[in-house]
Amino acid sequence: MKYPKVVTTFCPRCKKHTEHAVSLYKKGKERTMSRGARKHAEEKKGYGGQKFPELVRTAKTTKKATLKLKCKECGFSQMKKGMRLRKLEIVE
Repeated sequence: MKYPKVVTTFCPRCKKHTEHAVSLYKKGKERTMSRGARKHAEEKKGYGGQKFPELVRTAKTTKKATLKLKCKECGFSQMKKGMRLRKLEIVE
């Protein structure tokens, strides 16, 4: 699906419709030393295997792409709920 690089939508900080720059949201790198990651690694260690069942087969062929909208006036960023599609292309 092709999506425009700039959209006009409501900005909650400006409280009016302004132009927003569109980009694709990507998840940041996970911290390996966070408490949850350390605990999960500890529970996986040794005999007994995995804490949660490992996913063997997947049913879905697509993922939901989340859009990141950044206001051009105030710089406020907001997320737009993702739509399910195979490929998202941001065009001019």
